[in-house]
Amino acid sequence: MQTIWQKLPKNFMVLAPMEDVTDTVFRRIVLSCGKPDLFFTEFASVDGLFSEGFEHVSKRFTYTESERPLIAQIWGMKPENYFKAGKLLKELGFDGIDINMGCPVRAVVKQGACSALIKNQSLAKELIQATTEGAGGLPVSVKTRLGFASIQTEEWIGFLLELKLAALTIHARTVKEMSDVPAHWEEVSKAVQLKNKHSPETKIIGNGDIHSLKAADERILQTKADGMMIGRGIFHDPWLFNRDHFGEAVSFEEKIAKLIEHITLFTTEWQERRPFMVMKKFFKCYISGFPGASELRLELMECQTFHDAIGKLNALKKINFI
Repeated sequence: MQTIWQKLPKNFMVLAPMEDVTDTVFRRIVLSCGKPDLFFTEFASVDGLFSEGFEHVSKRFTYTESERPLIAQIWGMKPENYFKAGKLLKELGFDGIDINMGCPVRAVVKQGACSALIKNQSLAKELIQATTEGAGGLPVSVKTRLGFASIQTEEWIGFLLELKLAALTIHARTVKEMSDVPAHWEEVSKAVQLKNKHSPETKIIGNGDIHSLKAADERILQTKADGMMIGRGIFHDPWLFNRDHFGEAVSFEEKIAKLIEHITLFTTEWQERRPFMVMKKFFKCYISGFPGASELRLELMECQTFHDAIGKLNALKKINFI
């Protein structure tokens, strides 16, 4: 039976999983602007999931049918929890499971999780196998980087390809490099060559420094990857995945209306379970590209409640900033 990875179109586009960003609310907002071919959840700790933190962690798996196809991303250290997570995520109806082996955040790396697994291949393999066994047929993929302190495409990416993953997303930098250097796209090309040799069925997705569909198309042409994943680029343009908007500026009125819609949906979905502070990181998505945008963002950042922000935005709709 075909998995979601075989059903995706050629040269597919993916919205990257981002902490406190790609929740069900933001996925639905992006969907209304222009849907990517595949969504990911925020990443969720399997060790927190099967502890007293279940209620807090499990909210990351909230979704609606409109958001499909949707991959649940997980991280952690204990194989037994990956196995249980695989079973749970299959029951919850996700289209696949992705293991985060690329997050470079120091607190996570200190635990030996995520990108630290690049230095612990035996545990990485054990976690993949445990997830696969628990998932009962759901495809398992990995998102990672080119290496830890240095580029290790043959050693690390080659190792992962031997495990016959459904898909492998490669952020084209090392952990040490964070996002401080240009992405090494020649290494993604090398990964595609390795995949063709060792695991032809595995989909390769490139990631890093992509801020438009045009740039994504160019990187696919350059590397021969199966698809591209876009992360921070969505903060510059929520309409990024909409080819009908290709190169067209979104009006001030559209941006304000979409931000009001986002705040309203966030409030309705999460009530008091997520603070207003989380919503503030999205303001730059909409309040940019017109005179007075910086000043307006500062005013909105001073708002303390959802009600205050929506009131200010409704008033602004009557003002011509263009």
